[in-house]
Formats: sequence, C-alpha cells, structure tokens
Amino acid sequence: MDNTSSSELVTIFERTLQDCKQLYLSSAQLCIEKHPALIPEAPREFMQLMGDLHRGLLIKVYASMVSVEMRWTPPEARLAQVLFYHTWKQQVVGGDLRRAIEHVIAEGRDLKWYSLVRPFDQIAPLRNRFGELETIIMRAANLIAKVNGEISTAETDMLRYIQQELNACLRTVPLDEPSQHAQANQLGPQAIQQMQRDTAALHQSQVISESGVEVEEGNHDPEPSLDNALEELDRLIGLDTVKEEVRTLTNLLQLQQQRVEHGLPTTPISLHMVFNGNPGTGKTTVARIIGQIYGGMGILKQGHLIETDRAGLVAEYAGQTATKANKKIDEALDGVLFIDEAYSLVAADSEDPYGREAIQILLKRMEDDRDRLVVILAGYPEPMKDLIASNPGLRSRFNMQMLFEDYKPSDMGHIFEAFCTRNQFEIAAGTRAKLLLALHWHYQRRDEHFGNGRFVRNLFENSIRNLANRVAGVVPISKELLTTFESEDIDTAAVPARYWERVRAEETRFAVQCVGCENSSVIPADYLGRVVRCSKCDQRFVASWGDPKLP
Repeated sequence: MDNTSSSELVTIFERTLQDCKQLYLSSAQLCIEKHPALIPEAPREFMQLMGDLHRGLLIKVYASMVSVEMRWTPPEARLAQVLFYHTWKQQVVGGDLRRAIEHVIAEGRDLKWYSLVRPFDQIAPLRNRFGELETIIMRAANLIAKVNGEISTAETDMLRYIQQELNACLRTVPLDEPSQHAQANQLGPQAIQQMQRDTAALHQSQVISESGVEVEEGNHDPEPSLDNALEELDRLIGLDTVKEEVRTLTNLLQLQQQRVEHGLPTTPISLHMVFNGNPGTGKTTVARIIGQIYGGMGILKQGHLIETDRAGLVAEYAGQTATKANKKIDEALDGVLFIDEAYSLVAADSEDPYGREAIQILLKRMEDDRDRLVVILAGYPEPMKDLIASNPGLRSRFNMQMLFEDYKPSDMGHIFEAFCTRNQFEIAAGTRAKLLLALHWHYQRRDEHFGNGRFVRNLFENSIRNLANRVAGVVPISKELLTTFESEDIDTAAVPARYWERVRAEETRFAVQCVGCENSSVIPADYLGRVVRCSKCDQRFVASWGDPKLP
C-alpha cells in the first residue's frame, strides 16, 4: 500500500460517495432545467430516480469488491458503515453491521451495471459526464481494495472486470455512430420503468439500526429536495454570509408553515430578492438552490430556475416587448425567474421605453402570479441600487437583498482545486504557495469587473497550457507528468517580477482556519496540503489553502 493511511482512505471514500451523489443530482437538475423534453417523468420523480440510481451504484461497487473473497476485514467494515450512513442515513454497528453487509452483497448481485448508469448513455447532454462517472466508480472500487493494505489478485481481476463492464455500457464511438444502447437522445418510459425495477430492492430491503429496531426502507421517504438543496448550499466554497442568510430565510419560512399548521396568524414575507455582487461570485448557483428550497418546502410546485437578461425580456421593436417578456415569465411559472445584469433593463441616462415597459410587465405578473412566481434580480451593487430606487414598485417588492462578496485567495484556491479534481489534475507540494501568492496579487488589485470564479477557471486553463508546453517532447511521458501542476505551470504572466522579488513563496506564512472550531492559525508554506492539528481544539484537518500573510 502507498503512504495513505486507512483513516485517510475512509475520508477519501466519504468524499467519493458525495461526489457520486452530486454528479447524479446535478445531472438530473441539468435535464430538468435545460432539457425537460428528454425525460418522460415529472422533475421531482426524475430527481428521486437519480438519487436511487446513485445509491444503487455505490452498493453495486461495494458488493462487487467485497464479494470477491466473501469476507470482510475491519477496514472494509468501516467503509460499509460510511456507505450505509450515506445510503440510508443509519448508523449500523456490531452484529447488525454484519447482517447489513451480507444483505447488500446479496442485493448487489441483482443490480445491473447498465441500468445504474443508463441516463449517462441515453440522455445525450449527459454523455460527456460519463468519464467523470467512470472515474468516481473506479476510485471507489480502488479505495475498497486498498483499505486492507494491499490489493489481492482476485481484487485486481474484479477491478478489471468492473472497467470492462463500464466500457461495455458506453463505448467511445465516432460522432456519427450511435451508441450501442442509445438509439435516441431521450430516456424513454420503458427505460425509466426498467431502472425503477432494477432499483426496487433498495426500497424493499430491511436493515437493522444501531438500536436494534428494524427499519423498512420501503417506508423510508427519499431525501427531500429541501435537504438536498441545503446540503448543496453547505458545499459551496466561501459565501459564508449568503449561506447564513439563506439558512435564516429557510428557518423563517418553516416557522411560518408551522404556525399555519397550528392555526396561528402569519406575517406576509416577500420571496423576491436582489443579489448584489461582482461576476463569478455564485449568484446563479445560489438562485438555483433557493428555487430548490422553495420547491422542497412546497412554496413553489417545481422550483426550477429560468435565467435571462435584458435581451430575453426586451424586444428591439415597438409592440413586441410585452409578448417577449410574458413568454419568458411563463417559462418561470412555479419556479424562479433569475434576471442577470437587471440594471440594464433601464438606462439611467437616456429614454428607454422598452426597458421600462418590461419592468411594468414584470411587476404586473409578479402580482397576478404571486403564488407561482419568484423573481431574483442580480448585478453589480451600485447599479442595482439605482435600479431599485428608480421604481416604487421595485422598492416595495424587493426588500430582501444579499451581498455576494468577492472570493478571498483561499476560496479561489479551493475553486482551483475543484477544477483539478474534476479534470484529474494534481497540485505538487510546492505549488500551492505560489498559486496563493498569485491569487493574492490579483485579489488586492481587483475592481468591480474582477471575475472571481471565472478568473480562476481562466487561470486553471492557462496553467494547463503551461504544463503542456513544459512536457512537450519529454520521453517517456508518464501519467504523473500529464496530471501534476508544478509551480512553473501556474499562470503568473500578469504578476510583475518586483512582486516576486518582495515575497518568496517558501518564506511566506499563511492563515488557515480549523474545520472544527474555526480557530485561525498561521502556518509556513510547506504545511499547505498537509494534515495539521488545531492548537485550540486538537482536531486534525488538511490545511489545503490559506490566505497569505505578507511581511
């Protein structure tokens, strides 16, 4: 085994389970929002089906690996506990754990690989995600094999078999050659029914809880979309103030619902919002999550997100704006209408009858469809203030505002690492400090046009180009060379030489925050990316990224 400890493998396994869940649910959300014609089911039922499929897939992977020798070691049992909590939200221990493992091994035999991954073959927009799904599956399988300390010959054969099964599910073919399984771009009713039959065992099975009480999975409701939305909110990088405000809003709406149930009066709450922030700060993502929250609570029937801007609401010629705006608003009924750069609806220094007409139509529809429509306006802070102040109707309806602050260097480091994980790149030990210092230089000189997450994406893509130039002509080429960012690969072309003369990456210290007690500590550069221990609460955590503390 490599130098990774068993406890670290468990942590990676937990993260892999979450990655699998996120991939399935985000894929479902993509289909619901962008390609509803490709799914024959109602959005909520399709979201539930995708949740079932991800749970079935994880059980299939675990059952396949553990059944090789029909025994399980304590480390493998620990992974089973993690899997069961992820799948059933139940802590299972002792003899109950043994029975549960025996149960999922038997259950896993009946689950079919293709049914579990079918949406990524038969729904055309999801096919480019199959590579990511394959990576998650093989990572989970390898972790189960590794956790004992060594990979046996039988486990190696099973890993090879799983890879072959996945290749059979979706082979790479020329663009003009249809997949062997997918003869259409949509998931038909028969395919849906087959997947439901294949995962039916997940709802009919019994597991034994820690307390010894039998839990009928058939009577156990799937995770509500409200919980999914709040989990996704918590996983967002940064945005601490926004997260707290969304949580507070959710608690307030739940209080209102509870008062109604007890026959108590409620105070009307406007659900419309203004998102103030620079580009790339997650406004669209949070808007989508808020739609899911409203949908999960039953405030909106669907909670889907329709994104638009001035071009989607305002026509070029007289008499056409009303038709265009109403059509876009109709798409958002029972969900959220997100208007980006909303301040552009009205030009402050000129006559703009078409834009003002669009605003009046929007205000009227917000009143006429007040139980079916939520509107979120977004844009730069100052222009948004001017927009809201320009119209009494906007001032009265949009009294809830959220400020999306720019990402700090440590936040941008996390975003960069997320791009790396998604695209199978690694960050060399000495690279983190240089990347953070480059991010710090840009952060200190940012203006309202600073791209935040978009800036990090461009930085990531430029770093790939630098890596490509560095390894060009290297023989022999290895996987490590192709996937590892060294410090010279980080795109620092815009950072002047005098900045690097003033600061040295290896000498700079970085402020990191404990994941447990949130205590802030200052560490040297060579501690970045390593497991450290909090001096306050004694908890160990990975100091992935930090904010530079320059002299």
